[in-house]
Amino acid sequence: MKKGMKLGISLLLVIVLFISNLTGCSSKVRSDKENSGQAPQDINSGQLNQKTETKQDNNTAEDSYPSESANIYDYASEELTNGYFQSEAKVEYEYEFNTEEYNTIVENNFKSVKNHPLSTFSVDVDTASYSNVRRMLYNNEKVVPDAVRIEEMINYFQYDYPKPRGGEPFSVTTELSDCPWNKDAKLLLIGLQAQDIDMDERPNTNLVFLLDVSGSMDEEDKLPLMQKAFVLLTENLTEKDRVSIVTYAGYESVVLEGARGNETGKIVNAIESLSAGGSTAGASGITRAYQLAEEYFIKGGNNRVILATDGDLNVGITSEGELTRLIKEKKESGVFLSVLGFGTGNLKDNKMEALADNGNGNYAYIDSLLEAKKVLVEEMGGTLYTVAKDVKLQVEFNPARVGSYRLIGYENRSLNTEDFNDDTKDAGEIGAGHRVTALYELIGTDSRQPVSATDLKYQSGNNDTSNRELSNELLTINIRYKEPDGNKSRLISVPVTDKVYTKVMPKNLTFASSVAAFGMILRDSGFKGNASLDMVLELLKEYNYSNDEYKDEFISLVKMMKRYS
Repeated sequence: MKKGMKLGISLLLVIVLFISNLTGCSSKVRSDKENSGQAPQDINSGQLNQKTETKQDNNTAEDSYPSESANIYDYASEELTNGYFQSEAKVEYEYEFNTEEYNTIVENNFKSVKNHPLSTFSVDVDTASYSNVRRMLYNNEKVVPDAVRIEEMINYFQYDYPKPRGGEPFSVTTELSDCPWNKDAKLLLIGLQAQDIDMDERPNTNLVFLLDVSGSMDEEDKLPLMQKAFVLLTENLTEKDRVSIVTYAGYESVVLEGARGNETGKIVNAIESLSAGGSTAGASGITRAYQLAEEYFIKGGNNRVILATDGDLNVGITSEGELTRLIKEKKESGVFLSVLGFGTGNLKDNKMEALADNGNGNYAYIDSLLEAKKVLVEEMGGTLYTVAKDVKLQVEFNPARVGSYRLIGYENRSLNTEDFNDDTKDAGEIGAGHRVTALYELIGTDSRQPVSATDLKYQSGNNDTSNRELSNELLTINIRYKEPDGNKSRLISVPVTDKVYTKVMPKNLTFASSVAAFGMILRDSGFKGNASLDMVLELLKEYNYSNDEYKDEFISLVKMMKRYS
Protein backbone atom coordinates (compact mmCIF):
# COMPACT_ATOMS: atom_id res chain seq x y z
CA MET A 1 0.00 0.00 0.00
CA LYS A 2 2.74 2.42 1.03
CA LYS A 3 4.79 1.44 -1.99
CA GLY A 4 1.79 2.15 -4.25
CA MET A 5 1.28 5.58 -2.71
CA LYS A 6 4.93 6.45 -3.16
CA LEU A 7 4.80 5.34 -6.80
CA GLY A 8 1.66 7.44 -7.37
CA ILE A 9 3.23 10.53 -5.85
CA SER A 10 6.36 10.05 -7.96
CA LEU A 11 4.33 9.77 -11.16
CA LEU A 12 2.38 12.93 -10.22
CA LEU A 13 5.62 14.86 -9.69
CA VAL A 14 6.95 13.71 -13.05
CA ILE A 15 3.75 14.86 -14.79
CA VAL A 16 3.89 18.29 -13.05
CA LEU A 17 7.52 18.79 -14.03
CA PHE A 18 6.76 17.76 -17.62
CA ILE A 19 3.89 20.27 -17.94
CA SER A 20 6.01 22.96 -16.32
CA ASN A 21 8.78 22.43 -18.87
CA LEU A 22 6.30 22.61 -21.74
CA THR A 23 4.96 25.91 -20.41
CA GLY A 24 8.47 27.25 -20.01
CA CYS A 25 9.34 26.37 -23.59
CA SER A 26 6.22 28.12 -24.83
CA SER A 27 7.05 31.19 -22.78
CA LYS A 28 10.61 31.11 -24.11
CA VAL A 29 9.33 31.04 -27.70
CA ARG A 30 6.96 33.96 -27.04
CA SER A 31 9.67 35.86 -25.21
CA ASP A 32 12.15 35.34 -28.04
CA LYS A 33 9.62 36.50 -30.60
CA GLU A 34 8.68 39.55 -28.55
CA ASN A 35 12.30 40.45 -27.89
CA SER A 36 13.57 39.83 -31.41
CA GLY A 37 13.08 43.46 -32.41
CA GLN A 38 9.50 42.93 -33.57
CA ALA A 39 8.11 45.38 -31.03
CA PRO A 40 4.91 47.30 -31.85
CA GLN A 41 5.71 50.26 -34.08
CA ASP A 42 2.74 52.49 -33.33
CA ILE A 43 1.64 53.12 -29.76
CA ASN A 44 -0.32 56.26 -28.90
CA SER A 45 0.65 57.77 -32.26
CA GLY A 46 4.33 57.61 -31.36
CA GLN A 47 7.20 55.44 -32.52
CA LEU A 48 8.65 52.88 -30.09
CA ASN A 49 12.41 52.77 -30.00
CA GLN A 50 15.40 52.44 -27.72
CA LYS A 51 17.21 55.72 -27.19
CA THR A 52 16.40 56.92 -30.70
CA GLU A 53 14.26 59.75 -31.93
CA THR A 54 11.80 59.52 -34.78
CA LYS A 55 9.65 62.05 -36.52
CA GLN A 56 6.18 61.77 -37.97
CA ASP A 57 4.69 63.39 -41.03
CA ASN A 58 1.24 64.87 -40.90
CA ASN A 59 -0.72 66.39 -43.74
CA THR A 60 -3.77 67.63 -41.87
CA ALA A 61 -5.07 71.17 -42.33
CA GLU A 62 -3.34 72.18 -39.10
CA ASP A 63 -0.02 70.33 -39.09
CA SER A 64 0.32 68.60 -35.72
CA TYR A 65 3.37 66.60 -34.86
CA PRO A 66 3.43 64.24 -31.78
CA SER A 67 6.18 66.96 -28.54
CA GLU A 68 5.94 65.78 -25.17
CA SER A 69 8.27 62.92 -24.28
CA ALA A 70 6.62 60.02 -22.50
CA ASN A 71 8.78 57.43 -20.77
CA ILE A 72 7.31 53.92 -20.99
CA TYR A 73 8.92 51.08 -19.09
CA ASP A 74 8.93 47.37 -19.81
CA TYR A 75 10.85 44.39 -18.53
CA ALA A 76 13.45 43.27 -20.97
CA SER A 77 17.17 42.65 -21.07
CA GLU A 78 20.15 44.66 -20.04
CA GLU A 79 21.93 43.98 -23.30
CA LEU A 80 20.62 43.37 -26.78
CA THR A 81 22.59 41.11 -29.11
CA ASN A 82 21.34 40.25 -32.60
CA GLY A 83 17.84 41.23 -31.56
CA TYR A 84 17.71 38.91 -28.52
CA PHE A 85 17.82 39.88 -24.88
CA GLN A 86 20.41 38.06 -22.80
CA SER A 87 19.37 38.77 -19.20
CA GLU A 88 16.39 40.32 -17.51
CA ALA A 89 16.45 43.91 -16.30
CA LYS A 90 14.23 46.99 -16.43
CA VAL A 91 14.84 48.93 -19.68
CA GLU A 92 13.49 52.39 -20.48
CA TYR A 93 11.73 52.89 -23.81
CA GLU A 94 11.44 56.46 -25.03
CA TYR A 95 8.52 57.82 -27.03
CA GLU A 96 9.41 61.11 -28.70
CA PHE A 97 6.38 63.16 -29.64
CA ASN A 98 6.25 66.35 -31.66
CA THR A 99 3.12 68.48 -31.46
CA GLU A 100 4.29 71.53 -33.39
CA GLU A 101 1.43 73.27 -35.19
CA TYR A 102 1.48 75.29 -38.41
CA ASN A 103 -1.31 76.76 -40.48
CA THR A 104 -1.73 75.23 -43.91
CA ILE A 105 -0.29 77.25 -46.80
CA VAL A 106 -1.95 77.01 -50.21
CA GLU A 107 0.53 78.65 -52.56
CA ASN A 108 -0.51 81.53 -54.78
CA ASN A 109 -1.18 80.52 -58.37
CA PHE A 110 -0.75 82.56 -61.54
CA LYS A 111 -3.62 84.97 -62.10
CA SER A 112 -4.78 86.43 -65.38
CA VAL A 113 -4.47 90.22 -65.51
CA LYS A 114 -7.57 90.24 -67.68
CA ASN A 115 -9.64 88.75 -64.84
CA HIS A 116 -7.59 89.91 -61.86
CA PRO A 117 -5.86 93.23 -62.64
CA LEU A 118 -5.35 94.03 -58.94
CA SER A 119 -3.18 92.15 -56.42
CA THR A 120 -3.78 93.25 -52.81
CA PHE A 121 -2.00 92.14 -49.66
CA SER A 122 -0.83 93.30 -46.24
CA VAL A 123 2.87 93.85 -45.56
CA ASP A 124 4.65 91.34 -43.34
CA VAL A 125 7.83 92.05 -41.40
CA ASP A 126 7.78 88.79 -39.43
CA THR A 127 10.97 86.75 -39.66
CA ALA A 128 10.08 83.69 -37.55
CA SER A 129 9.89 81.25 -40.45
CA TYR A 130 13.53 81.58 -41.47
CA SER A 131 15.06 81.04 -38.03
CA ASN A 132 12.62 78.20 -37.35
CA VAL A 133 13.49 76.45 -40.63
CA ARG A 134 17.17 77.03 -39.90
CA ARG A 135 16.69 75.27 -36.56
CA MET A 136 15.11 72.27 -38.30
CA LEU A 137 17.97 72.02 -40.81
CA TYR A 138 20.72 72.33 -38.20
CA ASN A 139 18.98 69.68 -36.09
CA ASN A 140 18.80 67.39 -39.13
CA GLU A 141 15.01 67.36 -38.92
CA LYS A 142 12.53 67.04 -41.76
CA VAL A 143 11.41 70.55 -42.67
CA VAL A 144 7.67 70.96 -42.23
CA PRO A 145 6.44 72.44 -45.55
CA ASP A 146 3.89 74.70 -43.85
CA ALA A 147 6.66 76.11 -41.63
CA VAL A 148 8.17 77.64 -44.79
CA ARG A 149 6.67 81.09 -45.32
CA ILE A 150 8.78 82.42 -48.16
CA GLU A 151 8.04 86.11 -47.56
CA GLU A 152 9.36 85.79 -43.98
CA MET A 153 12.51 84.05 -45.21
CA ILE A 154 13.13 86.85 -47.70
CA ASN A 155 12.39 89.58 -45.15
CA TYR A 156 14.79 88.09 -42.62
CA PHE A 157 17.68 89.73 -44.50
CA GLN A 158 18.75 93.31 -45.10
CA TYR A 159 18.76 94.83 -48.58
CA ASP A 160 20.37 97.91 -50.02
CA TYR A 161 17.30 100.12 -50.42
CA PRO A 162 17.56 103.93 -50.33
CA LYS A 163 16.41 105.85 -47.27
CA PRO A 164 12.99 107.57 -47.41
CA ARG A 165 12.78 111.18 -48.55
CA GLY A 166 10.28 113.99 -48.32
CA GLY A 167 8.82 113.03 -44.98
CA GLU A 168 7.45 109.69 -46.20
CA PRO A 169 7.79 106.80 -43.71
CA PHE A 170 9.43 104.54 -46.32
CA SER A 171 11.03 104.50 -49.77
CA VAL A 172 9.94 102.27 -52.67
CA THR A 173 12.45 100.31 -54.80
CA THR A 174 11.74 98.15 -57.86
CA GLU A 175 14.00 95.75 -59.78
CA LEU A 176 13.14 93.53 -62.75
CA SER A 177 15.07 90.78 -64.51
CA ASP A 178 14.65 87.30 -65.97
CA CYS A 179 13.25 84.70 -63.58
CA PRO A 180 15.98 82.11 -62.85
CA TRP A 181 13.60 79.14 -62.41
CA ASN A 182 11.01 80.01 -65.09
CA LYS A 183 12.35 80.90 -68.54
CA ASP A 184 8.95 82.25 -69.62
CA ALA A 185 8.72 84.77 -66.78
CA LYS A 186 10.31 87.95 -65.50
CA LEU A 187 10.92 88.43 -61.78
CA LEU A 188 9.88 91.71 -60.15
CA LEU A 189 11.14 92.94 -56.78
CA ILE A 190 9.22 95.54 -54.76
CA GLY A 191 11.17 96.80 -51.76
CA LEU A 192 10.11 99.17 -48.97
CA GLN A 193 12.67 100.72 -46.63
CA ALA A 194 11.26 102.28 -43.46
CA GLN A 195 12.79 105.36 -41.95
CA ASP A 196 15.12 104.65 -39.05
CA ILE A 197 15.21 106.45 -35.74
CA ASP A 198 18.04 107.84 -33.67
CA MET A 199 18.03 105.56 -30.64
CA ASP A 200 19.38 108.41 -28.50
CA GLU A 201 16.27 110.43 -29.37
CA ARG A 202 13.76 107.60 -29.43
CA PRO A 203 10.42 108.11 -27.71
CA ASN A 204 9.88 107.05 -24.12
CA THR A 205 9.02 103.39 -23.88
CA ASN A 206 6.57 101.47 -21.73
CA LEU A 207 7.32 97.74 -21.98
CA VAL A 208 5.57 94.77 -20.41
CA PHE A 209 7.48 91.49 -20.61
CA LEU A 210 4.86 88.73 -20.71
CA LEU A 211 6.82 85.56 -20.03
CA ASP A 212 5.60 81.97 -20.25
CA VAL A 213 6.98 80.00 -17.26
CA SER A 214 4.75 76.94 -17.60
CA GLY A 215 6.07 73.39 -17.40
CA SER A 216 6.51 73.14 -21.18
CA MET A 217 9.15 75.90 -20.95
CA ASP A 218 11.43 73.79 -18.74
CA GLU A 219 13.99 73.06 -21.46
CA GLU A 220 17.34 74.62 -22.25
CA ASP A 221 16.15 76.24 -25.51
CA LYS A 222 13.09 77.74 -23.83
CA LEU A 223 13.10 79.48 -20.42
CA PRO A 224 16.92 79.66 -19.97
CA LEU A 225 17.36 81.08 -23.50
CA MET A 226 14.42 83.42 -22.96
CA GLN A 227 15.98 84.78 -19.77
CA LYS A 228 19.28 85.47 -21.54
CA ALA A 229 17.42 87.19 -24.40
CA PHE A 230 15.54 89.57 -22.11
CA VAL A 231 18.71 90.36 -20.17
CA LEU A 232 20.24 91.47 -23.49
CA LEU A 233 17.27 93.75 -24.10
CA THR A 234 17.34 95.10 -20.55
CA GLU A 235 20.97 96.14 -20.88
CA ASN A 236 19.96 98.49 -23.71
CA LEU A 237 17.18 100.32 -21.87
CA THR A 238 17.49 103.79 -20.30
CA GLU A 239 15.89 105.82 -17.53
CA LYS A 240 13.27 107.01 -20.07
CA ASP A 241 11.83 103.49 -20.22
CA ARG A 242 9.42 101.67 -17.92
CA VAL A 243 9.45 97.91 -17.48
CA SER A 244 6.87 95.57 -15.95
CA ILE A 245 7.07 91.77 -15.92
CA VAL A 246 4.08 89.44 -15.94
CA THR A 247 4.51 85.67 -15.88
CA TYR A 248 1.95 82.98 -16.47
CA ALA A 249 1.74 79.25 -15.82
CA GLY A 250 -1.32 77.87 -14.04
CA TYR A 251 -2.15 81.49 -13.22
CA GLU A 252 -0.70 84.93 -14.00
CA SER A 253 1.64 86.77 -11.63
CA VAL A 254 3.08 90.30 -11.60
CA VAL A 255 6.81 89.92 -10.91
CA LEU A 256 7.82 93.54 -11.48
CA GLU A 257 5.80 96.69 -11.95
CA GLY A 258 6.83 100.04 -13.46
CA ALA A 259 10.60 99.77 -12.93
CA ARG A 260 12.79 102.38 -14.63
CA GLY A 261 14.81 101.10 -17.55
CA ASN A 262 18.11 102.03 -15.91
CA GLU A 263 17.31 99.85 -12.88
CA THR A 264 19.15 97.09 -14.71
CA GLY A 265 20.04 94.99 -11.67
CA LYS A 266 16.48 94.99 -10.39
CA ILE A 267 15.06 93.92 -13.75
CA VAL A 268 17.76 91.29 -14.38
CA ASN A 269 17.28 89.79 -10.92
CA ALA A 270 13.54 89.50 -11.56
CA ILE A 271 14.18 87.76 -14.89
CA GLU A 272 16.84 85.39 -13.57
CA SER A 273 14.72 84.35 -10.58
CA LEU A 274 12.09 82.72 -12.80
CA SER A 275 11.56 78.96 -12.94
CA ALA A 276 9.23 76.79 -15.01
CA GLY A 277 6.34 74.62 -13.87
CA GLY A 278 2.59 74.14 -14.14
CA SER A 279 -0.02 74.49 -16.88
CA THR A 280 -0.35 77.39 -19.33
CA ALA A 281 -3.04 80.01 -18.70
CA GLY A 282 -1.87 82.33 -21.48
CA ALA A 283 -5.12 84.28 -21.91
CA SER A 284 -5.14 85.49 -18.29
CA GLY A 285 -1.50 86.51 -18.67
CA ILE A 286 -2.31 88.49 -21.83
CA THR A 287 -5.18 90.27 -20.07
CA ARG A 288 -3.01 91.21 -17.08
CA ALA A 289 -0.13 92.38 -19.27
CA TYR A 290 -2.37 94.73 -21.24
CA GLN A 291 -3.82 96.07 -17.98
CA LEU A 292 -0.31 96.99 -16.80
CA ALA A 293 0.57 98.47 -20.20
CA GLU A 294 -2.51 100.71 -19.99
CA GLU A 295 -1.76 101.64 -16.37
CA TYR A 296 1.71 102.90 -17.28
CA PHE A 297 0.66 104.13 -20.75
CA ILE A 298 2.92 106.89 -22.14
CA LYS A 299 1.02 109.27 -24.41
CA GLY A 300 3.03 109.84 -27.57
CA GLY A 301 5.45 107.12 -26.48
CA ASN A 302 6.02 103.50 -27.40
CA ASN A 303 3.69 101.19 -25.48
CA ARG A 304 4.24 97.50 -26.13
CA VAL A 305 3.74 94.02 -24.70
CA ILE A 306 6.51 91.54 -25.55
CA LEU A 307 5.18 87.99 -25.32
CA ALA A 308 7.74 85.17 -25.05
CA THR A 309 6.37 81.64 -25.28
CA ASP A 310 6.31 78.31 -27.09
CA GLY A 311 2.62 79.01 -27.73
CA ASP A 312 1.44 75.87 -25.93
CA LEU A 313 -1.62 77.34 -24.17
CA ASN A 314 -3.77 74.75 -22.40
CA VAL A 315 -5.78 76.56 -19.71
CA GLY A 316 -8.64 79.02 -20.24
CA ILE A 317 -8.83 80.48 -23.75
CA THR A 318 -6.72 78.14 -25.88
CA SER A 319 -8.07 78.06 -29.46
CA GLU A 320 -6.53 80.20 -32.18
CA GLY A 321 -9.90 81.85 -32.93
CA GLU A 322 -10.59 82.81 -29.32
CA LEU A 323 -7.06 84.14 -28.85
CA THR A 324 -7.37 86.18 -32.04
CA ARG A 325 -10.59 87.80 -30.82
CA LEU A 326 -9.00 88.55 -27.45
CA ILE A 327 -5.93 90.21 -28.94
CA LYS A 328 -8.02 92.24 -31.43
CA GLU A 329 -9.93 93.65 -28.49
CA LYS A 330 -6.76 94.48 -26.55
CA LYS A 331 -5.03 96.27 -29.43
CA GLU A 332 -7.69 98.99 -29.36
CA SER A 333 -5.93 100.29 -26.24
CA GLY A 334 -3.10 101.60 -28.43
CA VAL A 335 -0.65 99.02 -27.09
CA PHE A 336 1.42 97.18 -29.71
CA LEU A 337 2.58 93.56 -29.49
CA SER A 338 5.80 91.68 -30.23
CA VAL A 339 5.79 87.87 -30.08
CA LEU A 340 8.96 85.84 -29.56
CA GLY A 341 8.76 82.08 -30.09
CA PHE A 342 11.04 79.66 -28.26
CA GLY A 343 11.71 75.93 -28.22
CA THR A 344 11.16 72.79 -30.23
CA GLY A 345 8.80 69.85 -30.22
CA ASN A 346 5.62 71.64 -29.16
CA LEU A 347 5.98 75.02 -30.87
CA LYS A 348 2.53 76.46 -31.64
CA ASP A 349 3.59 78.62 -34.56
CA ASN A 350 0.01 79.09 -35.75
CA LYS A 351 -1.13 80.69 -32.49
CA MET A 352 1.88 82.99 -32.19
CA GLU A 353 1.57 84.17 -35.79
CA ALA A 354 -2.15 84.85 -35.25
CA LEU A 355 -1.46 86.86 -32.08
CA ALA A 356 1.18 89.01 -33.80
CA ASP A 357 -0.87 89.53 -36.97
CA ASN A 358 -3.98 90.60 -35.06
CA GLY A 359 -2.29 92.54 -32.27
CA ASN A 360 -0.51 95.26 -34.28
CA GLY A 361 2.71 93.34 -33.86
CA ASN A 362 5.55 91.29 -35.24
CA TYR A 363 6.69 87.70 -34.72
CA ALA A 364 10.24 86.36 -34.47
CA TYR A 365 11.54 82.92 -33.52
CA ILE A 366 14.56 82.78 -31.21
CA ASP A 367 16.65 79.66 -31.77
CA SER A 368 19.90 80.96 -30.27
CA LEU A 369 21.44 83.79 -28.27
CA LEU A 370 22.79 85.24 -31.53
CA GLU A 371 19.24 85.42 -32.90
CA ALA A 372 18.11 87.10 -29.67
CA LYS A 373 20.85 89.69 -30.16
CA LYS A 374 19.75 90.28 -33.76
CA VAL A 375 16.08 90.77 -32.88
CA LEU A 376 16.32 92.59 -29.55
CA VAL A 377 19.58 94.55 -29.86
CA GLU A 378 20.71 95.00 -33.48
CA GLU A 379 17.16 95.48 -34.77
CA MET A 380 15.72 96.92 -31.59
CA GLY A 381 14.21 99.90 -33.41
CA GLY A 382 12.33 97.72 -35.89
CA THR A 383 11.17 95.29 -33.21
CA LEU A 384 9.95 97.88 -30.70
CA TYR A 385 9.14 101.11 -32.59
CA THR A 386 6.38 101.27 -35.20
CA VAL A 387 6.67 103.99 -37.88
CA ALA A 388 3.62 103.00 -39.96
CA LYS A 389 0.66 100.74 -39.25
CA ASP A 390 -2.03 99.05 -41.36
CA VAL A 391 0.30 99.08 -44.37
CA LYS A 392 -1.33 97.61 -47.49
CA LEU A 393 -0.03 97.13 -51.02
CA GLN A 394 -2.17 96.98 -54.14
CA VAL A 395 -0.45 96.37 -57.46
CA GLU A 396 -2.40 97.27 -60.59
CA PHE A 397 -1.12 95.51 -63.73
CA ASN A 398 -1.33 96.89 -67.25
CA PRO A 399 -3.14 94.20 -69.32
CA ALA A 400 -1.43 95.45 -72.47
CA ARG A 401 1.98 94.48 -71.09
CA VAL A 402 1.40 91.77 -68.50
CA GLY A 403 -0.64 88.65 -69.22
CA SER A 404 -0.47 87.01 -65.77
CA TYR A 405 1.37 87.26 -62.49
CA ARG A 406 2.11 85.28 -59.33
CA LEU A 407 2.86 86.77 -55.92
CA ILE A 408 5.49 84.64 -54.16
CA GLY A 409 4.48 84.11 -50.54
CA TYR A 410 2.14 86.34 -48.50
CA GLU A 411 -0.58 83.68 -48.76
CA ASN A 412 -1.82 84.41 -45.24
CA ARG A 413 -1.64 88.17 -45.87
CA SER A 414 -3.94 88.30 -48.86
CA LEU A 415 -6.64 90.99 -48.84
CA ASN A 416 -9.78 91.51 -50.89
CA THR A 417 -9.62 94.27 -53.49
CA GLU A 418 -12.10 96.42 -51.57
CA ASP A 419 -10.05 96.09 -48.35
CA PHE A 420 -7.38 98.38 -49.75
CA ASN A 421 -9.44 101.55 -49.40
CA ASP A 422 -11.22 100.40 -46.23
CA ASP A 423 -9.50 102.00 -43.24
CA THR A 424 -11.29 99.67 -40.85
CA LYS A 425 -9.44 96.66 -42.27
CA ASP A 426 -6.37 95.67 -40.28
CA ALA A 427 -3.01 95.18 -41.98
CA GLY A 428 0.67 94.88 -41.06
CA GLU A 429 2.99 97.23 -39.22
CA ILE A 430 6.45 98.43 -40.22
CA GLY A 431 9.02 99.15 -37.53
CA ALA A 432 11.84 101.69 -37.63
CA GLY A 433 14.50 100.64 -40.14
CA HIS A 434 12.53 97.60 -41.28
CA ARG A 435 12.58 96.42 -44.88
CA VAL A 436 9.71 94.72 -46.71
CA THR A 437 10.36 92.79 -49.92
CA ALA A 438 7.83 91.21 -52.26
CA LEU A 439 8.53 89.19 -55.42
CA TYR A 440 6.23 88.70 -58.41
CA GLU A 441 6.63 86.37 -61.36
CA LEU A 442 5.35 88.24 -64.43
CA ILE A 443 4.27 86.61 -67.68
CA GLY A 444 4.16 88.97 -70.67
CA THR A 445 1.28 89.09 -73.11
CA ASP A 446 3.59 87.62 -75.78
CA SER A 447 4.80 84.74 -73.57
CA ARG A 448 4.44 81.10 -74.64
CA GLN A 449 3.32 80.14 -71.13
CA PRO A 450 -0.46 79.59 -71.24
CA VAL A 451 -2.63 81.95 -69.25
CA SER A 452 -5.98 80.80 -67.94
CA ALA A 453 -8.49 83.60 -68.50
CA THR A 454 -12.22 84.01 -68.98
CA ASP A 455 -13.70 86.27 -71.64
CA LEU A 456 -15.96 88.84 -70.00
CA LYS A 457 -19.02 90.05 -71.86
CA TYR A 458 -19.33 93.46 -70.24
CA GLN A 459 -15.67 94.42 -69.89
CA SER A 460 -13.75 96.43 -72.47
CA GLY A 461 -11.52 94.30 -74.63
CA ASN A 462 -9.56 97.28 -75.91
CA ASN A 463 -6.13 97.14 -74.32
CA ASP A 464 -4.38 99.10 -77.03
CA THR A 465 -2.31 101.76 -75.28
CA SER A 466 0.16 102.35 -78.11
CA ASN A 467 -0.78 106.03 -78.40
CA ARG A 468 -0.87 106.74 -74.69
CA GLU A 469 1.78 107.71 -72.20
CA LEU A 470 0.90 104.54 -70.33
CA SER A 471 2.20 102.31 -73.11
CA ASN A 472 5.52 101.58 -71.37
CA GLU A 473 4.03 101.13 -67.91
CA LEU A 474 3.99 97.58 -66.63
CA LEU A 475 2.15 98.28 -63.40
CA THR A 476 1.48 100.77 -60.62
CA ILE A 477 2.26 100.12 -56.96
CA ASN A 478 -0.26 101.68 -54.58
CA ILE A 479 0.50 101.77 -50.88
CA ARG A 480 -1.78 102.78 -48.02
CA TYR A 481 -0.55 103.35 -44.48
CA LYS A 482 -1.48 105.10 -41.23
CA GLU A 483 0.62 106.96 -38.73
CA PRO A 484 1.27 104.86 -35.58
CA ASP A 485 -1.40 106.79 -33.65
CA GLY A 486 -3.59 107.67 -36.66
CA ASN A 487 -6.90 106.34 -37.96
CA LYS A 488 -6.94 107.73 -41.50
CA SER A 489 -4.72 106.23 -44.19
CA ARG A 490 -2.49 108.01 -46.68
CA LEU A 491 -1.82 106.89 -50.26
CA ILE A 492 1.46 106.56 -52.19
CA SER A 493 1.43 105.57 -55.89
CA VAL A 494 4.52 104.52 -57.84
CA PRO A 495 4.28 103.65 -61.57
CA VAL A 496 6.77 101.06 -62.87
CA THR A 497 7.86 101.15 -66.52
CA ASP A 498 9.76 98.62 -68.62
CA LYS A 499 12.90 100.72 -68.17
CA VAL A 500 13.42 99.09 -64.79
CA TYR A 501 14.33 95.80 -66.54
CA THR A 502 18.01 94.77 -66.58
CA LYS A 503 19.52 91.70 -68.24
CA VAL A 504 22.04 91.34 -65.43
CA MET A 505 20.12 90.68 -62.26
CA PRO A 506 20.76 93.38 -59.58
CA LYS A 507 22.24 92.40 -56.23
CA ASN A 508 19.07 92.81 -54.16
CA LEU A 509 16.99 90.76 -56.59
CA THR A 510 19.71 88.11 -56.90
CA PHE A 511 19.78 87.40 -53.19
CA ALA A 512 16.01 87.63 -52.70
CA SER A 513 15.42 85.25 -55.61
CA SER A 514 17.96 82.82 -54.13
CA VAL A 515 16.07 82.75 -50.85
CA ALA A 516 12.75 82.37 -52.66
CA ALA A 517 14.07 79.46 -54.72
CA PHE A 518 15.47 77.81 -51.59
CA GLY A 519 12.09 78.17 -49.89
CA MET A 520 10.29 76.62 -52.86
CA ILE A 521 12.73 73.70 -52.80
CA LEU A 522 12.06 73.15 -49.10
CA ARG A 523 8.31 73.23 -49.74
CA ASP A 524 8.68 71.11 -52.88
CA SER A 525 6.59 73.80 -54.51
CA GLY A 526 4.65 73.09 -57.66
CA PHE A 527 6.01 76.42 -58.96
CA LYS A 528 9.72 75.76 -58.36
CA GLY A 529 10.31 75.06 -62.06
CA ASN A 530 14.05 74.64 -62.65
CA ALA A 531 15.02 75.65 -59.11
CA SER A 532 17.70 73.47 -57.53
CA LEU A 533 20.33 73.84 -54.83
CA ASP A 534 22.98 74.07 -57.55
CA MET A 535 21.03 76.90 -59.18
CA VAL A 536 20.76 78.73 -55.83
CA LEU A 537 24.51 78.43 -55.23
CA GLU A 538 25.26 79.65 -58.76
CA LEU A 539 23.11 82.74 -58.17
CA LEU A 540 24.87 83.44 -54.89
CA LYS A 541 28.27 83.36 -56.61
CA GLU A 542 27.36 86.49 -58.57
CA TYR A 543 28.07 88.84 -55.66
CA ASN A 544 30.18 88.92 -52.50
CA TYR A 545 28.11 88.67 -49.30
CA SER A 546 30.95 88.00 -46.86
CA ASN A 547 30.43 91.38 -45.14
CA ASP A 548 26.92 90.32 -44.06
CA GLU A 549 27.13 87.53 -41.49
CA TYR A 550 23.48 86.52 -41.91
CA LYS A 551 23.66 86.23 -45.70
CA ASP A 552 26.99 84.43 -45.36
CA GLU A 553 25.35 81.97 -42.97
CA PHE A 554 22.52 81.41 -45.46
CA ILE A 555 25.05 80.43 -48.11
CA SER A 556 26.60 77.96 -45.65
CA LEU A 557 23.14 76.57 -44.91
CA VAL A 558 22.47 75.94 -48.61
CA LYS A 559 25.88 74.27 -48.99
CA MET A 560 25.20 72.08 -45.96
CA MET A 561 21.86 70.97 -47.39
CA LYS A 562 23.54 70.29 -50.73
CA ARG A 563 26.15 68.06 -49.05
CA TYR A 564 23.58 65.94 -47.28
CA SER A 565 20.92 65.85 -49.99
